[in-house]
Amino acid sequence: MINSKIQIALISGVLIALGVGLTLYKAVSLNLPLLPGEYREVWTVESKTSFTPTDGPVNVGLRLPASLAGWTILDEHFVSSGFGFSIIEESATVSTARWTRQSLDHATTLYYKMQIYRARADRQLPALAVNKPAQPLLEADQQAAMDRVVQRVSQQSSDRESFTLLLMQELLRESQDQDIQFLLSSYENDSLALILESLASAEIPAHELRGLELEDGRRRQTLSSLIEVHTGDKWIIANPKTARLGLPDNFFIWQRGGDAILNLSGGRNSSLEFALVSNSLPAKAVLGMEQRAEEFALLDFSIYTLPVEQQGVFKGLLLIPVAALVVVIMRLLVGVKTSGTFMPILIALAFIQTTLVVGLIIFLALIGSGLWIRSYLSRLNLLLVARVATVIIVVILLMAALAVTSYKLGLDQILTVTFFPTVIVAWTIERMSIIWEEEGGHEVLIQGSGSLLVAVLAYLAMSNRLVEHLTFNFPELSLSLLGVILLLGKYTGYRLSELYRFRDLASKK
Repeated sequence: MINSKIQIALISGVLIALGVGLTLYKAVSLNLPLLPGEYREVWTVESKTSFTPTDGPVNVGLRLPASLAGWTILDEHFVSSGFGFSIIEESATVSTARWTRQSLDHATTLYYKMQIYRARADRQLPALAVNKPAQPLLEADQQAAMDRVVQRVSQQSSDRESFTLLLMQELLRESQDQDIQFLLSSYENDSLALILESLASAEIPAHELRGLELEDGRRRQTLSSLIEVHTGDKWIIANPKTARLGLPDNFFIWQRGGDAILNLSGGRNSSLEFALVSNSLPAKAVLGMEQRAEEFALLDFSIYTLPVEQQGVFKGLLLIPVAALVVVIMRLLVGVKTSGTFMPILIALAFIQTTLVVGLIIFLALIGSGLWIRSYLSRLNLLLVARVATVIIVVILLMAALAVTSYKLGLDQILTVTFFPTVIVAWTIERMSIIWEEEGGHEVLIQGSGSLLVAVLAYLAMSNRLVEHLTFNFPELSLSLLGVILLLGKYTGYRLSELYRFRDLASKK
């Protein structure tokens, strides 16, 4: 019978060869780059249109985006299983995807996916026709308040541009006058609608600009709105949330003015959500992978075949094997003591969301405060379950207090405290408290420092751009990492810490 060492060697060899072989196949046959930075950043955007059908025919219309402001749409895919599908070209820049069906008896989700990238730095938008705005239909008291607001802002502004910015600033103030408060309540706190109708009252042409704020890994995102205003000789874009001019770099325009983006007949409870993920890939490679997905279905393990929402999830999950390898190396080869095996990995994941320095400050603050509170609880002689539950609640309260305090002080980065795994932090506090009672503070310092050291090294490995690129585009490399970890699992030699510990014995030989 083959002994365990040979079995592990054979299994590890097969796993390493399989992972490397599939990676080389995808690099050569599918033209996926092994190195990041040599190609463009490509965004995959997926829309999900969900609704519940009613009686009768179903007709779903989704307004499609156009290539604007330097963005280029590389490829588009529609999922229309069981539906009739067509694209209606309304003009050179306006088109609508239409799904139709005679009847439907269950809730349904329709998908539209596209790849986009910024082809030009120029963000100039094509000119639009300027139409005289229609005056809003208001009650007498609403019209009077609207006139007073428009008159006051007009006296303080010099042109349409400054009028727009001053109007937005009025709505963003913490202490608003009575007219603004009354109008906001009349518009049900819809500040965007109030701005547009105030501009119309001032006879300033304006319309809504809807689009997506591109942020990697976002799920269930909805459309954001900007306002496009005509100043008399050109169109300008203003952000009603910040009262600033200009089109943000990460804003992808979906629609300029016009009607609703989603139109539904024969259904109710409709929703339109988006999932986003970015990756550094050549445009040709992305298109080639999409077009050849069926031809290489058995060998192409790319997660691009998954819905975008799941792609964003796996982009983070596929980094965990890298962190696991760092933990194995540091514990088995170097001999660093940690408080648990997986805690450094989870802390490293939190560091990715909070950034390293801010994450270290938050972690040390939570653990330090938790240990102090835990030491008080130990004097009350509580049972283990009640003690751990108490620590969890205290940790949550500490997180909330830290988040509120940082928000009041304007320290937005500290708000990422919510990314720390609450239960793990609570168990870490409990575990360190027990070690403190049984083995003393010195051992707590050793294991706590070791955990932080391994977590920092895991964070540095996981946040490396090359590692992110390889794990996302070549997930089969996780097989090779598994093979390496299995080989390290049979290591029984000296650790580096032991060689340092017994260095005096070696010098006497």
